[in-house]
Amino acid sequence: MRNAYYAAGRTAVNIGVTPWYRTITREQWRVLIAAKLGWMLDAMDFMIYAMAVGRLKTYFGFDDATAGMLGTVTLAMSAIGGLIFGVVADRLGRTRALMGTILIFSFASLGAATSQSVRQLLMWRALLGIGMGGEWASGAVLVSETWPPAHRNKAISIVQSGWAIGYILAAVMAAAILGSPSLGPDSWRLLFVVGVLPAFLILWVRRNVPEPAVWTERRATGSRVRNPFAVIFGRALIGRTLLVILLGSTLQFAYWGIFFWLPGFLARPIAQGGAGMGIVGSLGWIIPVQIGAYFGYVTFGFIADRIGRRRTFIVFMLAAATLVPIYGQMARSPLVLLLLGPVLGYVGHGYFSMFGSFVAELFPTPVRATGQGTSYNAGRLAGALAPYVIGVLAQQPRIGIGLALASTSAFFLASALIIFALPDRSGQPLDA
Repeated sequence: MRNAYYAAGRTAVNIGVTPWYRTITREQWRVLIAAKLGWMLDAMDFMIYAMAVGRLKTYFGFDDATAGMLGTVTLAMSAIGGLIFGVVADRLGRTRALMGTILIFSFASLGAATSQSVRQLLMWRALLGIGMGGEWASGAVLVSETWPPAHRNKAISIVQSGWAIGYILAAVMAAAILGSPSLGPDSWRLLFVVGVLPAFLILWVRRNVPEPAVWTERRATGSRVRNPFAVIFGRALIGRTLLVILLGSTLQFAYWGIFFWLPGFLARPIAQGGAGMGIVGSLGWIIPVQIGAYFGYVTFGFIADRIGRRRTFIVFMLAAATLVPIYGQMARSPLVLLLLGPVLGYVGHGYFSMFGSFVAELFPTPVRATGQGTSYNAGRLAGALAPYVIGVLAQQPRIGIGLALASTSAFFLASALIIFALPDRSGQPLDA
């Protein structure tokens, strides 16, 4: 008894002094790296279009509404991708689904480089959207099921921060490629060609990232849900499924309404309501915003562990709702951009670090990926409208792009209210 007590006491002391990151196994770190790199490269491939949209408008001769429509289609198809690969991840495995989605969005970017018309570009961007939505669903579940409950918020925050790095990579590559006069009017094609590079990540994932134990154990028992949609939309779960869809809808409308159009807003002449930075100059000012976003993603989970996940989310929502109108009206000088950009990036992105673990905790293992992929990505169908709606509003003489961006504040405030209606199971073991 004495020895047992001593061992228990020694364990308690070790837990108290051992840094959390040293309690994570090598396998868990590899899962985290795979999911983060996948999400980072996904962001890079998606944002390449937003960086090149000014050049594409000139090359193909389309307007803001069409530019926004192309973004809308990509996001709408990402919702379908999340639905499809949620089921694939539940049936065939989280890691296999992750590899499949990376392959899709990588080669869709390469295909976009061959586009000879707006219709062809639309087709390739739609395919990229399928891979994009599927990657988030499979990667978030993979990490949530692998990491310890006590550190799940931190893990998802680290994964989500990959989006900011991918965004920065897209901006740097766009500035280098689109800013080179020697490459001519077809330089945007080279930018999309670079987007095929993520496909090589699959080789590493295949060798180093196993399926989560909770999934393999469930599969070994032979218990498989024949129709996962009947479960997540069944009597027991339909309420929370619909609430996650509603939360994802308001939040992603606000996010995509701002950040899809941010490069265009910064590049647009002041006389047209923009910041007047030009195409190459605007890409330089994107980087401070995404540096702020990176720290927002990373710190969200750590703050949530201190003051609570729901409270942290509400603070981010209120801050974003306040700052967006200010940024839209005042971002006209380098000083303002330097001061406000990182703060906008921080509060305008960090809250996404909640979703990977938060939604995973709401569904049982047999339908977790389906529930997460469907409920969150269905919200993208509403969010997908944002690039088009903001593009249309930006063309109205009495509104302009600055006020169009400011209108997204209402959706941040709505998200802050909806979160109260959903249960918070932070730090608890996942339901089997």
